Parts: sequence; C-alpha cells; structure tokens
Amino acid sequence: MARMATRRRVVVSTIGAWFFGFLIFFPILWMVLASFKTELEAFAVPPSFLFFHWTTENYATVQERSDYLHHAMNSIIIAGGSTLIALLIAIPAAWSMAFSPTKRTKDVLLWMLSTKMMPPVGVLVPIYLIYKSFGLLDSRIGLVLILCLGNLPIVIWMLFTYFKEIPRDILEAARMDGATIGRELVYVLTPMAIPGLASTLLLNLILAWNEAFWTLNLSTSNAAPLTTFIASYSSPEGLFWAKLSAASTLAIAPILVLGWFSQKQLVRGLTFGAVK
Repeated sequence: MARMATRRRVVVSTIGAWFFGFLIFFPILWMVLASFKTELEAFAVPPSFLFFHWTTENYATVQERSDYLHHAMNSIIIAGGSTLIALLIAIPAAWSMAFSPTKRTKDVLLWMLSTKMMPPVGVLVPIYLIYKSFGLLDSRIGLVLILCLGNLPIVIWMLFTYFKEIPRDILEAARMDGATIGRELVYVLTPMAIPGLASTLLLNLILAWNEAFWTLNLSTSNAAPLTTFIASYSSPEGLFWAKLSAASTLAIAPILVLGWFSQKQLVRGLTFGAVK
C-alpha cells in the first residue's frame, strides 16, 4: 500500500512538473511559432497553433533590415566582458568577507544588496550626463562598465555564500605550507569553488545578456546589443508581431543554447552553498 502511494505521488509530481514546465515555456514556444507566420496569421483570432502557412520570410526581412551579427557580437562582448570583470573584482572581495570578516562586513553586504533595490531610472540622468561628458555613450566600454557595476552586488553575494561553505582548515593548511594570498586564491580556493564560480558566471551572463534598460538608453547603433535589435521592431506604425517574434527568437537563441548545455552545471552551482 505504501509502495502504491509512493508511486502515485511520483506520477502526480512528474505530471505537475511537466505541466508547470510547459506553462513556463509556452510563451517562448508561441514566439517561435509566430516567427514563422505571416503578419495576418500572427494577428488572427482565433489563433492557429500548428496548422498555418509556415514561412521564413520574417527572418529574411529581419536580416535585410538589421545587421544581426553586429548586434550579436555586441551582446557577446558586453555580456561576457562585464561578467568577467565582475568576477575578477568579486572573487577577492568575497574571499576577504568570507575568511577575514570585520565588524562592518555585514553592513557592507547589506549596503551592496540595497543598491539593487533602487530603480535604475532613479540614476539615469546623472549616469547619462557622466557618460556624455566622458564620451562613453553608444560605446561597448560604457555598457560593459554599467552592467558590471549593476551586477557586481549579485556576484559578490553569490560567491560569498559559496566561499562560506569551504572549510577554513584547508586554507589554514595552505598558509602553513607557505602559500601567499594570491596562491591561496588561485590554487586552493578557486578550484574548490568551481561549481559556484560557474553558476555565478552563467547567471550573470544571462542577466547581462537580457539587460534592456541601460542598453536602450545608453546605446543607439555602434554598441547596440540584441535588446536594442529587438526594440527596433516596435515602431510608431505599430507592432509587427511576426517580425518582432523572429527578431526575439534570433536574440534569445544563443543564450537558450548556452543554458541548455550548461543546465547541469548551473543547477549544481545553485544548490552548492547557502542557496540550497
């Protein structure tokens, strides 16, 4: 009887997980399907799910109208650059807070977290004026800096929780063997925190890739990433749903592929440390 109840619970849990997974994935599926429709079919009521005239005209139009590879390269450079710089800053910062804390460590951590609670629009004007004065508008360097600073509190918090799970005895043994702080970071701490570092890198890469507010306000053409590429299909004449869906599909495709192949590492990292 207990075995039947357990099996029934597993079946119900599996069905529920698939249902909610499909519910979450459905908007992406609908967007992909809409990208293969004509504009009239994309607006049709009632909508057609699979039985419609499939066409790749929207993808051809998007490629003719916009340089997808240019925007994709900007997204790769901006998201990758901001994430790597944030990691280089966050690793020693999280190490010092985890293994050499002071009376102000908790206050600093809470202060960093509080900066994420402020709406970005509250600092848009001063940031815009500063960027204009230093010639950083519509530049990759400017976007790398703002995204790095915006995601830095999350990177430090995540690495801090991972580092706190590493036994101090291992680091003390390394110090007794004569390891300097630099060698301790590179050869002892970093290899032990690879799952945490990988999940932090992947999560912040996704956040930087999807960032729209700063990219739309601080870039126009030269440094415009894929978020600006998508927004360009919203015009005063109206929303062209089929072409907008094609542009959105092209924009999310790289990050979806990355997430699919790295999902095990991401889940492993997110369940390692205080997050579990």
